[in-house]
Amino acid sequence: MDDDLPRLRAFSEELINIHDDLRAQLDRLREGKDAVAGRSLAAHCLAFCAALSKHHIAEDAIAFPALAEQRPALRQVLEGMMQDHETIASLLARVEAIAHLLAGEAPDEAVESLHGELDGLSAILESHFSWEERRFIDALDRLEGISLPPAELLGAS
Repeated sequence: MDDDLPRLRAFSEELINIHDDLRAQLDRLREGKDAVAGRSLAAHCLAFCAALSKHHIAEDAIAFPALAEQRPALRQVLEGMMQDHETIASLLARVEAIAHLLAGEAPDEAVESLHGELDGLSAILESHFSWEERRFIDALDRLEGISLPPAELLGAS
């Protein structure tokens, strides 16, 4: 088991890295630094939404069931996190719809709407990520019998 400790710690480190990357992407969007790698605001929004969705889908399908199986006391908390993911998915759908409007001609109203949605999403995500990090780090570090690499378990982009 001692040989597995660095790999197991990699799960919690990967979770924090994914969250930090998503936070940074969202901050760049909110600050208007959307020319990252030459991408337009619309493309950057869509890429961010896809990355966040991939992360939450992997948690719901792989990481959370593994945690629930090995740590039954966390089941109710994990169900709450999955409900958060549904709420966040609804917000992402609105951001994606606005991003598609921006992909054509970018009316001022769409840009204004986008910034409002991103501000709300940022507040919700920071609360969600912070709570998840506080609650699940130790449990992730104690997962046993997981052969997936941390990036796959947690849906890294």
